[in-house]
Amino acid sequence: MSTLNNERTQSQCENILRHLQSGKTINPLQALNEYGCFRLGARIYDLKQSGYNIDSRMTKAENGKKYAEYSMRIIN
Repeated sequence: MSTLNNERTQSQCENILRHLQSGKTINPLQALNEYGCFRLGARIYDLKQSGYNIDSRMTKAENGKKYAEYSMRIIN
């Protein structure tokens, strides 16, 4: 079931997609600070369901906490 029926969710997905398509990575803290997105994993899932090829890798913060960082391969 897609959650893209909500305008805010669509807007977050569009912003995150633009961010990734620019060649940048994104993590949950960036998504919250830049786009007001508390559920980056859910938005990435929505984008993947829409056919976008998004990679993830687990990263460890200085405090030892792990988090996902997402990127998109840009093909020229």
